[in-house]
Amino acid sequence: MEKRKIVDIMREVIDPEIGIDVVTLGLIYDLKVENEKVEITMTLTFPGCPLGTMIVNELRQNVEEIAGEGNVKVNLVFEPAWDQTMISEENYLKLINDEK
Repeated sequence: MEKRKIVDIMREVIDPEIGIDVVTLGLIYDLKVENEKVEITMTLTFPGCPLGTMIVNELRQNVEEIAGEGNVKVNLVFEPAWDQTMISEENYLKLINDEK
């Protein structure tokens, strides 16, 4: 299983409050693929994110579409803490311009 395919499908998961995908936001800290098993380490924009469970579940379900049900483990961590510098430059500029 190619990591690129997994990353592409993870890009379909959008943080609904910000409108940017979890990969571009920098929420994905690590991706390991071994045989058919996929392990993703990720964070949220802040620990009390009310949509966190929905985002994690959508990510798992999307990746299971190509890895198979039960083959995806998502580790949710809060260290290092996420901040806006983790966003790609292009989307960072979009985000700060949308706030005005």
